[in-house]
Amino acid sequence: MSTSTAELLKGAAELFPGEVVTQAHVRHLDLPAGAGRFALITLDNGLDHTKPTTFGPQSLANLSAAIDQVDKEATDGTVVGVGITGKPFIFAVGADLKGVELLTRHEDALAIGKGGHEVFKRLATLAVPTFAYYNGAAMGGGVEVGLHCQYRTVSAALPAFSLPEVFLGLVPGWGGCTLLPNLIGADRAVSVVIENSLNQNKQLKGAQVRELGIADAIFEGADFLERSLSWTASVLKGELTVERAEVDRGEAWDRAVERGRQIADSKVHGAAPAAYRALDIIAAAKDGDLQAGFDAEDQALADLIMGGELRAGIYAFNLVQRRAKRPAGAPDKALARPVTKVGVVGAGLMASQLALLFLRRLEVPVVLTDIDQERVDKGVGYVHGEIDKLLLKSRINQDKANRLKGLVSGVLDKAEGFSDADFIIEAVFEEMGVKQKVFAEVEAVAPAHAILATNTSSLSVSEMASKLKNPERVVGFHFFNPVAILPLLEIVRGERTDDAALATAFGVAKKLKKSAVLVKDAPAFVVNRILTRFMGEIQNVIDEGTPVAVAERAVEPLGLPMSPLVLLELVGPAIGLHVSQTLHGAFPDRFKVSANLAAVVEAGKRGFYVHATDGAAKPELDPEVAALLQQGDIVLTEERTRERVLDAVAQEIGLMLAEGVVAEAQDIDLCLLTGAGWPFHLGGITPYLDREGVSERVNGKRFLAPGVASVPA
Repeated sequence: MSTSTAELLKGAAELFPGEVVTQAHVRHLDLPAGAGRFALITLDNGLDHTKPTTFGPQSLANLSAAIDQVDKEATDGTVVGVGITGKPFIFAVGADLKGVELLTRHEDALAIGKGGHEVFKRLATLAVPTFAYYNGAAMGGGVEVGLHCQYRTVSAALPAFSLPEVFLGLVPGWGGCTLLPNLIGADRAVSVVIENSLNQNKQLKGAQVRELGIADAIFEGADFLERSLSWTASVLKGELTVERAEVDRGEAWDRAVERGRQIADSKVHGAAPAAYRALDIIAAAKDGDLQAGFDAEDQALADLIMGGELRAGIYAFNLVQRRAKRPAGAPDKALARPVTKVGVVGAGLMASQLALLFLRRLEVPVVLTDIDQERVDKGVGYVHGEIDKLLLKSRINQDKANRLKGLVSGVLDKAEGFSDADFIIEAVFEEMGVKQKVFAEVEAVAPAHAILATNTSSLSVSEMASKLKNPERVVGFHFFNPVAILPLLEIVRGERTDDAALATAFGVAKKLKKSAVLVKDAPAFVVNRILTRFMGEIQNVIDEGTPVAVAERAVEPLGLPMSPLVLLELVGPAIGLHVSQTLHGAFPDRFKVSANLAAVVEAGKRGFYVHATDGAAKPELDPEVAALLQQGDIVLTEERTRERVLDAVAQEIGLMLAEGVVAEAQDIDLCLLTGAGWPFHLGGITPYLDREGVSERVNGKRFLAPGVASVPA
């Protein structure tokens, strides 16, 4: 390691005293078939697979020291090759983000980029061939350290492989933007760096890593390292020649970069810089000047580390990875009751999705009921059909499929279905009288210990339970659609819900692999209340006279997953209208009921837009909807519209926190991230409102302390 690199890493390590340090152990072995003595570096932080190996400054220094040793051995001719692999189940998952959060100076951020490059690129300059053996999860810098080697193998059992930096607000800055397109071509690199990352950090499996050409060979997990070393021996002895497809450095490269820009535009609408910085580096990598690419990566890393989007992205990542696993306000889990059978009231689409989820995650008997046999049969048939799809995709085997199908049933008689159920959830029509009637019927036949849960999206859980003999066992259990995809579960404590019911609800949520947030029994809870205020202000602006297209474009700079009116179409205008009516009843001064939206619902329209059959063209305003709209003469600009919308959202969040709807602003953000798919670069919403000065303008103070989701002062 050069003196300058050592100084860089030493200085960075002093800024990050809490680093979980990765060791780089060097061991020597004799390769098969007399191929020679080989040095194998194993990355290991000394913890089990639940604590993945990361690269902080001291970890990089340890790897550099290991490379010093093997460099000398390679030069002396005492080893014929050098390999790098990870501890069981984990290769390495990149930079330690806890250290990145602590950086306050651009020069320190620059040192992180340069330090990683200086260490990793030494693998490419050793006097002997170098090999990376991706034995387990590899992300970010873990992927990149392997790209600096000459050859790579991958385990067929590898569950997750990605360059997630753009998702968080960074670029793959230790060689990813430069080396990957030069290895597999720009188009495939754009898919990994931009498309997968912006698609909720989509992971690759081992077979896909090989198919893309990132790895030169793939072996089964059981004897992965042994077979990789045999393959290495064949390469070193010249018995096997690794052939790679030639990279197209012509117009195909430029087209790939343009495709990446279109993907970025469609996902973040120019609102977050990381994807565009990554694409600039990929574009420049066309000429194959690796050092220029590394220098550009260093600069981009430093700039982005000192930017608000990355800090919001790390904040969001920590919410999803940590806070979601330890929900604020959840009772002692020892109070939770066992759940050995689940009842579902209703057999419509939502109820059927819930039945499938409970069945797959809990693997206990699940029984559906409804008002007639046809609906019950349809619900059970839906669950069976989804199990068949899993079987077809080899996600489960035939025995598992048969067992799951045997666990789901449907009956008309609630007494027959629910007399021995431990957890019963209703998913019937969103009307208070209907839900109270259902709960009364269920209470009459359910065992005394059973938890009664409601999937209501906006109605009062306390009022729903008010006529029951045992209201303390009623809890809100609000899922988001599609149930299988969106992780959020709003768990609502009614006025009389007891700790045992609540603890059981949180225990079930954990088994369902959902991110649970404790919510006060307030109108529309969290996500629907914020989205209704957000979308309601858009609707207000349209009703007052601003063109639909202007109102929609106004919020594009937030980089939301979809525009407000497309979201309304997904939710359903009738449901949107119903929630706005509920909130208008509770807060008439802030939530209006749009006559235009009511007209759209009355006309039976599914949304404001018509879509091209091929899905390629942008949706256009439905002429029939346009004819229904009654607008005033107040026309706002995009900027003024955006200000109105953000002010409304900031006001509503401030009021929700004052009311104690959730414990902290962090829970608001966790709800929007996991229940509405809001982007990590916003941090949910409150970091963005703080960053743009909206919080102080509306509420007189920030939602988060300086340094939380922002660069520390």
